[in-house]
Amino acid sequence: MVQLNWFEIPATNFARAVAFYTTVLDTTVREEVFMDIPNAIFMTADGQGIGAIVHSATATPSREGVLLYLDATGRLDAALALVADHGGSVVLPRTSIGPQGWMAIIADTEGNQLGLHERLPIGNPV
Repeated sequence: MVQLNWFEIPATNFARAVAFYTTVLDTTVREEVFMDIPNAIFMTADGQGIGAIVHSATATPSREGVLLYLDATGRLDAALALVADHGGSVVLPRTSIGPQGWMAIIADTEGNQLGLHERLPIGNPV
């Protein structure tokens, strides 16, 4: 079984990226410096760090390569409505993916492309 362990979203303007993600995802992050690299850590409901926005000389934002999906269950439409007003763009609007729910793809303020995923409510058909 493979499980997500950690992810990093590179940022050229750390404060701008933190403001974008905390607003669009309606969440808070824990900011800290780890190995001389500013991190804004996304937390799980039980308080575990699962990934971070990072400002590092060795990490360059990109719309190419691996596509990471962040959970937007219960607020995908609200998140998409905030993207453009906060410096990003919607690349692919809310799209049904059948029994897996809905997805959308956004470009953030730093030039990264990320997916947002909303699961179907339990017991609800497509």
